[in-house]
Amino acid sequence: MTMRSSAPAKRRKRPGPEVREEALTVARRLLLERGPHAVTLANVGDELGMTHANILYHFGSAAGLQMALMESMIKDLTVALDHVVESVRTDASAPRTIVDRVFDAFAIGGAGPLAAWIILSGNVEHLEPVRDAVRSLVEVIVAQTSDPDASVRVRNIVLLMAVTAFGDAVIGPHIRDMLGENDGAMRDLATRILPYFLLHAPAVP
Repeated sequence: MTMRSSAPAKRRKRPGPEVREEALTVARRLLLERGPHAVTLANVGDELGMTHANILYHFGSAAGLQMALMESMIKDLTVALDHVVESVRTDASAPRTIVDRVFDAFAIGGAGPLAAWIILSGNVEHLEPVRDAVRSLVEVIVAQTSDPDASVRVRNIVLLMAVTAFGDAVIGPHIRDMLGENDGAMRDLATRILPYFLLHAPAVP
């Protein structure tokens, strides 16, 4: 009687881009389920059945992994905000939709707590890739208008939206409670401001 080998099948070697994508998917889930402190090389490696050294090879450090995750989330937001200028001009509900997408990215999507974690960990230099992603966001919106002041105007609105969404995600619940405001108070305010800055306000260099 011939015995079959019980050796496990050889695991397929995954290409680098595939490993990075899978790692970022796992990192995002860990962020949402357990918080920024859980986004580590070891935790991601455990989830993927890979060694700490393997994940380290693809991201360089835990801070590199966290920064790649932040960059990925901002790029997703860039895609979500395509055609926003035309939407604001033609759809009365568009400003709230845009505000919700940005605020959700920082709150529900976890970008706010992750950014705070990176900064408080002293890894500010790792925010460099985010700068490129934010610039891409500005370029996407500027490309949708022929306004000669569009570049400065859009930088103004991206600054306003990003800072307010970040603040609302990190400390907003506590401030709103102190002031007796409802959960959507900051979103309501940003919704009223957005059309003015995007379509009417003079650019502030």
